[in-house]
Amino acid sequence: MRTRLKFVLAALAVLWLLRAAPAQQATEPSPLTLQQAVKIALDKNPLRKAALADTKVASADIGAARSVLMPRLAFSETATRGNDPVYVFGSELRQRRFTNADLTLPKLNTPSPIGNFSTRFGGTWNLFDSFASWHGMNRAKEMNEAAGHQLERTEQEIVFRVADSYYAVLLATKQLEVSEQAVKTSQSILDRSQARFDSGLVVESDLLTGKVRMAARKQELIRARNNLDLARAQLSTAMGVPVDSLFQPAEALAERGLPVPVLAEVEKQALTNRPDLKRIQSEEAAQRQSVAIAKSSFGPRVNAFAGWEMDNPTFVAGGGGNNWLGGVEVQFDIFQGGAKRAGLSRERALQERVSAMKQAASDGVRLEVRRAYYNLDSARQEIEVARAAIAQAQESLRINQNRYDGGLTTVTDLLGAEEATRRSQTDYWEAVYRFHASYANLELASGTLNLQSPVVTP
Repeated sequence: MRTRLKFVLAALAVLWLLRAAPAQQATEPSPLTLQQAVKIALDKNPLRKAALADTKVASADIGAARSVLMPRLAFSETATRGNDPVYVFGSELRQRRFTNADLTLPKLNTPSPIGNFSTRFGGTWNLFDSFASWHGMNRAKEMNEAAGHQLERTEQEIVFRVADSYYAVLLATKQLEVSEQAVKTSQSILDRSQARFDSGLVVESDLLTGKVRMAARKQELIRARNNLDLARAQLSTAMGVPVDSLFQPAEALAERGLPVPVLAEVEKQALTNRPDLKRIQSEEAAQRQSVAIAKSSFGPRVNAFAGWEMDNPTFVAGGGGNNWLGGVEVQFDIFQGGAKRAGLSRERALQERVSAMKQAASDGVRLEVRRAYYNLDSARQEIEVARAAIAQAQESLRINQNRYDGGLTTVTDLLGAEEATRRSQTDYWEAVYRFHASYANLELASGTLNLQSPVVTP
């Protein structure tokens, strides 16, 4: 009986482990490289979807502008009935059923009700509108190009946000490691102070100072953990996935030998390749077409029209007649109260505004490039300084620990050395993060940031 009970319990334990194993595996975060994160963002980020929708709208506008050049056909089916004298007279004529009896005065003045089923096909065609339609189609094409450039710029901005957020996660991970190490170091100092206090070698203030520092380090550890969770949430948002998505960066924050370009070359490249500058150029060209459209409104318009109509006394065809009509119409607006001149002045003013914004955008691009370049150069030099400071601070901490154990220094000096060690490590990792973020920002400013950029690829 006991053997059977043990077998049943063992079987239940195995079944529980088999059921629990997939659940544990499902909750484990999957490794994620920066390039994979960028690919996900370019597929799921809502800002890119919105920019892509704008390109579809612009493409539809081209079709709408092109449709103005084509003829328009219409069909209608109308059923009417009445005894209005004019209506009856005209309907009988259209139905080809008019007789001499319909010319009598009683018949003309008080006709009997009559029904008419009218089937119409009609069409119009704008033959010439002083090229306004052609300018409208060209304007739609320019705006479509502008939407395409904006989509490209949006993608670059998304790549930068993902790269910056990814490196922020790596930085938060390193900061958490630094905080954990600082807690261990503070605990070691506290243990030294406790031992020396128990031996009567130091006063209680040394022990209390160590406890205060230990409490501060624990608070910093709590903030470091929360900062890591927040950085992961920011990366998820940049990728366009739920903020509670589980992932583990497949890379670690470390120095990388990225090629640093020449400032003059980067600035020239930015003025040539920036998609937002190209977008403004397309908008400027589109506005020139708007001015041309306003000028075309002063010219003549030529329209052709034609129609065919079938009238029957019943819905079923037969017993009626048909007719057609066609012609050409020339229109020329003589006076509209100055509305067209005001419209032309408005379009010209908008053209001047776009030109001014183009110049302002070019100046802004130059400034962005210089700011990103100098930030990158500063971060690169800060890394070298911080790297040397780490070794110096660690050696200082070791010496102060030995001196404190020997009673040659105070706990204040020891805690100051510990703080310098923690600060040097924090400064180093922050400089490494700023170097990567500044490099991505420089590529963004130059208009070259993409999935294959050096800062994105491993």
